[in-house]
Amino acid sequence: MTSTQTLPTQSQAEAEHQPYVPDQANLPEFTLGPIIVGAILGIVFGASSLYLVLKVGLTVSASIPVAVLSITLFRVFSRVLGIRRATILENNIVQTTGSAGESIAFGVGVTMPALMLLGFDMHVVQVMTVGVLGSLLGILMMIPLRRAFIVKQHGRLTYPEGTACADVLIVGEQGGATATTVFAGFGLAFIYKFLMAGMNLWQDTINIPLFNLKGKGLRGAVLGGEVSPELLGVGYIIGPRIAATMLSGGVLAYLVIVPAIVFFSSTQGAPVPPSTKLITDIGHATSLGQIMKILGGIRNDYVLYIGAGAVAAGGLISMFQAMPLIFSSIRSGLRDMKASKAAPSASRRAVPRTHRDLPLAMVFFGCTGLVIALTLTPGVGLGLNFHGLVGALLIVFFAFLFVTVSSRLTGEIGSSSNPISGMTVATLLFTCLAFLIIGHTSHAAMLTAMTVAAVVCIAASNGGSTSQDLKTGYLVGATPYLQQYAIMIGALTSALVMGLTLLLLNRAGTVYTTRPEFVPAYTVQDVAKDYPEMERAGGQYSTDAKDYHVVRALEGQFPGVLPGKYLADDAGKLKYLIDPAINGRVDKRDDGAPVANKFEAPKTRLMALIVQGILGRKLPWDLVLMGVLIAIGVELLGVPSLPFAVGVYLPIQTSMPIFLGGAVRWGVTRMRAKGAAESEMSSGSLFSTGYIAGGTIAGVVIAFLTFAPRIVSLMDLNNHLPAQWNGSIWPAAAAFGLLLVVLLLVGSGVFTSPPPVAGVVREKRKA
Repeated sequence: MTSTQTLPTQSQAEAEHQPYVPDQANLPEFTLGPIIVGAILGIVFGASSLYLVLKVGLTVSASIPVAVLSITLFRVFSRVLGIRRATILENNIVQTTGSAGESIAFGVGVTMPALMLLGFDMHVVQVMTVGVLGSLLGILMMIPLRRAFIVKQHGRLTYPEGTACADVLIVGEQGGATATTVFAGFGLAFIYKFLMAGMNLWQDTINIPLFNLKGKGLRGAVLGGEVSPELLGVGYIIGPRIAATMLSGGVLAYLVIVPAIVFFSSTQGAPVPPSTKLITDIGHATSLGQIMKILGGIRNDYVLYIGAGAVAAGGLISMFQAMPLIFSSIRSGLRDMKASKAAPSASRRAVPRTHRDLPLAMVFFGCTGLVIALTLTPGVGLGLNFHGLVGALLIVFFAFLFVTVSSRLTGEIGSSSNPISGMTVATLLFTCLAFLIIGHTSHAAMLTAMTVAAVVCIAASNGGSTSQDLKTGYLVGATPYLQQYAIMIGALTSALVMGLTLLLLNRAGTVYTTRPEFVPAYTVQDVAKDYPEMERAGGQYSTDAKDYHVVRALEGQFPGVLPGKYLADDAGKLKYLIDPAINGRVDKRDDGAPVANKFEAPKTRLMALIVQGILGRKLPWDLVLMGVLIAIGVELLGVPSLPFAVGVYLPIQTSMPIFLGGAVRWGVTRMRAKGAAESEMSSGSLFSTGYIAGGTIAGVVIAFLTFAPRIVSLMDLNNHLPAQWNGSIWPAAAAFGLLLVVLLLVGSGVFTSPPPVAGVVREKRKA
């Protein structure tokens, strides 16, 4: 039997489809309560996702947990307030509205902080403008593709997360208590994270050197891990294969490459480029803190560039692997849009409720208006000039291209595997090359290039998220244009809050330092003329009443001065480094107090390196190419190179808890009955979602509390604990071990009943 005989045609699949709620049904759908609840949940999960993408460069889909929480919240409201329960269509509106925050968080978190690495400041209006316009552009551009991908390709494009979310809504309509699992995980993780990071009852990281203080052993190798619930939850959700692949990248970087650098550097008495400093002999260190400081310098000077090259190559490889799907997506989308336009006008007028989209005229004029608004917005690098118009045209071209690609790939492989990073890297590469061709290589060109990449990244991410939501609506019988309004409302509310959240998270971990290793003895010439912008010191130096010149040092601009934002006196002498929380390098304040709110943001640094490398022509290409070749070699072995590359970039302390989460999922799968595979709505996955939300939201709350030093001082119990407790790794190991055991027990079904089998309820309804 041939494939054409086994697979239904598009018209057959469309004709056979019967949604859960019939087209003729008239249920409440687009009402005020679900819109408000969805917007609030979107903001909460958007902040959670933003924290996660800054921490490890990853996010997880928010649709399913939002749907679960919606069902439970409205059920509670019904019992307590005596109001009617929300319908399945209202719960679908909640998840549609709430899912926008997560996709915006990824685009904003990956791209906008790179501006600080390029010598610019992030402004709240700037971040909000890019977030709002980029997200709305992605939603509008996806609307003409709904019929092509979701209706006509029903039965071929599976949209796994969207289908699973429809199952959750249908099961919730008929009963179930799955949200209890999410709330339990959220509460446990929130309390755990607050006790650890807010009250300092135990260390947040365990480090075990594989050598002694005399330098005997594998010098430079430190095995450890962050004991954080959110990373444990991420590992469980992404599964053992990807989690193990990430850890293997960390093993190569931090247990092979770093010890090799330490070994070879000990044989010569000169700095090893690109660093201008000698690598201090680890054998002379007298404490673990000194060892970690030395290794941190090695990572900043060498491993970050290798990791960035590997991430760039991995992202592009994943996109090239999807090229057949990309080209077929473009062809199918254009063909089906043309067929829809050529349909008889009478058939278009008699459109059923479940097939009503927003008018194409609204889509066209909306997209045009968004691009014009972006061009006219000051501070984003565009404008009514030749270079700005080129940037606007690039936004239109790449946004339409990659929204189409993202929407199709989401249907093929799901949101989690959708290579948005690769699309963003490709956009940035081609944009920078276009600017190089037209001679637009100034510092301002870097801002324009980052704006183009940010808008396209957010649009592509939101396009994929929108397609998942519309697939869910197609299965449950929602009204498409009401869903499209809902996700635009969710995108607008989440984007408005996202900019403020990003800036507050960065400000909470910003450090002002005068230490010589960060502020070299350098005098900037003509400082008053070239750097007229003035600013006062902050942090522990806020008592300094002097105004200083703001000097934004670019890569290689001043000899011996690392890139960053500095404050210089009237004579031009550098006095302070303003080290940001995102991709900052100062982890202790000058008074010795640790800075807990630092973010690695691996993909953010990658974006800055691409712009600097092409437009600034200043990049240690030998180290970057090493990373590229590592990614290619791993891909030739049949291992997915992108998660491996992320593992090379991130500290092994970050990859380890992710690996442990994947190991727990492997154990749960082994413990369950044969054939009972883990699904997105299993108890373990839902509990892990709670871990992620609880840990990240606690992290956001703790970060915001740093603006109230008195409260932070009252909460800190570190000074009241015995010295043996503070210096020991065992309290942290015991607390984290408890999280592992609870997750294992919940996932294996000890505390919960088995999850419903996906698709069963829907198929019964169809029968």
